[in-house]
Amino acid sequence: REEAIEEDYHHWELDVYKLAIDAAMRLFELTKLFPKEEMYSLTDQVRRSSRSVASHISEGWRRRHYEAAFSDKLNGAEAESAETQTWIEFSVRCGYMGSKEGRELHRLYDRIIGKLVVMQRNPKPWLLLKNS
Repeated sequence: REEAIEEDYHHWELDVYKLAIDAAMRLFELTKLFPKEEMYSLTDQVRRSSRSVASHISEGWRRRHYEAAFSDKLNGAEAESAETQTWIEFSVRCGYMGSKEGRELHRLYDRIIGKLVVMQRNPKPWLLLKNS
């Protein structure tokens, strides 16, 4: 569970960011084994969407001065996570990834989505509000 953070805390210290990076790196390693004919389709898509999760989190973190901008970036990370789950399903169904690996990665993205939803439902502890 993520906790409220001080101003000098960095995005790379967030559990959800660490999970997103780890998941993207796992997918990167797995996709090295995908057929060459998938390089510009499935391989590229799953790598792009999985990396986008972490990049949306880091962008949102730097937009914590504005609740709407922060929440929008977290929502983008959530959407990219769901897209990645879809590419994982295609990878399994095409036989490029084992069902066990696919299930584990799908569950990992469920955890990431859960953490993002919690942060979106209660963004106030994360925001850097101006002192008035």
